[in-house]
Amino acid sequence: MDFSQRSYQKELIDREDIPFEAIERNMRELDTINAWLGGHRITLDGFKQLLKKKKEITICEIGCGGGDNLKAIQKWCKRKNIKVNIIGIDINPHCIEVAKSKFENLDGRFIVSDYQLVHFDKKDKTDIIFSSLFCHHFTEAELLSMLKWMQSNSGIGFFINDLHRHPFAFYSIKRLTSLFSKSWLVKNDAPLSVLRGFTRKEWQQLLNQSFISTYSIQWKWAFRWLVICPVN
Repeated sequence: MDFSQRSYQKELIDREDIPFEAIERNMRELDTINAWLGGHRITLDGFKQLLKKKKEITICEIGCGGGDNLKAIQKWCKRKNIKVNIIGIDINPHCIEVAKSKFENLDGRFIVSDYQLVHFDKKDKTDIIFSSLFCHHFTEAELLSMLKWMQSNSGIGFFINDLHRHPFAFYSIKRLTSLFSKSWLVKNDAPLSVLRGFTRKEWQQLLNQSFISTYSIQWKWAFRWLVICPVN
């Protein structure tokens, strides 16, 4: 395995012919992986660093999948008496269907769309935008557009929770999913997603090419990067 360069092999989940049952199982298992390996904790960390002392916030996740990250944020805000307005965007209608089912009385706004086609006007501007395990699905050119979109559509800032491309991360998740996963999507895509992940230097290059000068890149267990970009 050559870990010096990103893989551009497409993950199965990015295909349009995957049946809903397979996508639903994939999302359930990813939720479990995020809970056990600290993915939700990293998302909450990024949210809290941008939130500061605000008591009301609007947050949007692009590539929201089954909505597990947004649910984790909502639960935390409820414990802290913070009013949070939820927006989830995903191009896959099956994912949005699963995400909606996690929020009582449609306590959140969910949009089936390519995120690039969604724009918030000044009055409706989202405070915080984030993505989790989303960026590694894209090429560098596509990521430059994504970073600019997140910057221009967020009022306070944006953050990214994504994978660190590393041999230990690859072989660990490959072994774990082969032993415990019942999803053929997870078994194929989880190791491949690590190969599509990033190094710190690659994130620095992407941010600099996007003319984003204020940011932090924090390494988190288990082999994640938390990229935080305040805009104000």
